[in-house]
Amino acid sequence: MEYNLKVRLIHEDAKLPYQANEGDAGLDLFSIEEKIIKAGEAELIRTGIQIELPKGTEAQVRPRSGLALKHAITVLNSPGTIDEGYRGEIKVILINHGKEDVKIEKQMRIAQMVIAPVLHVHLEQTDVLSHTDRGNGGFGSSGK
Repeated sequence: MEYNLKVRLIHEDAKLPYQANEGDAGLDLFSIEEKIIKAGEAELIRTGIQIELPKGTEAQVRPRSGLALKHAITVLNSPGTIDEGYRGEIKVILINHGKEDVKIEKQMRIAQMVIAPVLHVHLEQTDVLSHTDRGNGGFGSSGK
C-alpha cells in the first residue's frame, strides 16, 4: 500500500528525506547545521523540514547503523515518535556514547524515519486478565 508524505523544506540547506534503496524501510534524515557532539553528551540537530503524515500513521525516528558503529552516535529517545498532527520542524536528539567528540556536518545523514500505521484502541478497564504461560514473568524470565 502506498501513501503520500508531504514534506515542506523550511531552510535553504534542507534536503528531502531519502530512501537509499528501493524497499528500504527508512528514509534518511539530513542535518542542516554543523555541530559538535561532545563525548557523553546529547545535541538537538535540526533537519529543516516539516511533514504532514498520512492519516492513521506516525513517523518513528531511528538511529543509523553506520553512525552507531563508527562513532557510537545514536538517537537518544529511540525510536522518537512524530505524531500525525505535528507540523513543526523535525529535529533529532543525538547522543554520543563514544569517547571522542563527533562533528555533525551539514547535509550529513543523521537518522532514519520510518512511517508506520497506528492502531487506535478503546480502553476497557478490568479486574481480570486472561491467563498465559508467561504470566507476569518479566526481565529474563524466559531463561534465555
